[in-house]
Amino acid sequence: MKTILLIEDNNAIRENTAEILELTGYTVVTAENGKIGVEKALEKRPDLVICDIMMPVLDGYGVLHIFNRNPQLTGVPFIFLTARTERVDFRKGMELGADDYLTKPFDESELLSAIEGRLNRFQYLKQNYDLQQDGLSQFLHDARQVGNLESLSADRKPHLVHKKQYIYTEGDEPSRLYFIQSGKVKTVRANADGKELITGIYGAGEFFGYLALLEDAEYTDSAVSLEKSELIYIPQEDFKQLLLANTEVGQQFIRMLAGHISEREQQLVGMAYSSLRRRVADALLRLHEQQAADATQSKKQGLIQLSRDDLASVVGTATESLIRTLSEFKQDGLIEQIGTAIRVLQPDKLRLANW
Repeated sequence: MKTILLIEDNNAIRENTAEILELTGYTVVTAENGKIGVEKALEKRPDLVICDIMMPVLDGYGVLHIFNRNPQLTGVPFIFLTARTERVDFRKGMELGADDYLTKPFDESELLSAIEGRLNRFQYLKQNYDLQQDGLSQFLHDARQVGNLESLSADRKPHLVHKKQYIYTEGDEPSRLYFIQSGKVKTVRANADGKELITGIYGAGEFFGYLALLEDAEYTDSAVSLEKSELIYIPQEDFKQLLLANTEVGQQFIRMLAGHISEREQQLVGMAYSSLRRRVADALLRLHEQQAADATQSKKQGLIQLSRDDLASVVGTATESLIRTLSEFKQDGLIEQIGTAIRVLQPDKLRLANW
């Protein structure tokens, strides 16, 4: 059942409108001024807002401005109500981003038609998409509907890359965003001594290659498949449309990209300030959680399959130092080593230990 927030300072109009909406089957939350309306919206995000313009405390323009600036409220369909019919009011509301405009007095059919039209347009975009369960295809389909992005490429077939195959190299011009449907990819950079440093490891359900696209610059690292992988390509033009063409679509898309950026920042801070044992533990925990979340794993569930050299690059230490630390963890019963693979046995102890 859809929830509508009705902000109207006239008691009779507010009560009559709320009654019509409730009889139609909507859940209605009412507010007598803009300030209270914003507070109620922050308590529970509505599916649509109907808001008067001329109100005490905070007028309708102020309410819409707050909705546009607050990440919790951005993208909610917004319909203005007003008794004023001057063209300047209509234009100002539309410039601020209102989705529709009703002039009082309005009849029941006019009100319900406006609401249904807005909800039908915005109903396609979800709050969350499971990127490991075909969520990317669902998001792109919904983005095409919500944002009127009909020019988005329709071809989303996966591209197979083999183990140790380069996907792009340092200095290349970016032409697309990459999404991992299955498999695993690392990004690497060579330091001044020619030693390879891993800048990121990406698994199923994750994007990579977006920083160069965002900065409109050459790649500063190379991407190599760690195992046989299937990648979805999103052309640069589609990437720009998803970010810029529609506010709601763009914000949802950014949220889908942002999680790994935050993780990467935390990883770099940890490499700079944490002890070696702490850094190794954190790296093992990140990889352990990736494996646990990867629905494509079967018999290898929970096994971290990464060469010691690659794992040392992730941690930012010498291979010999890594091997020595892994031996200590094994003696403490925190991990087990099965050939070249590693299984975390006690993640809570690794996470909580004060190294």
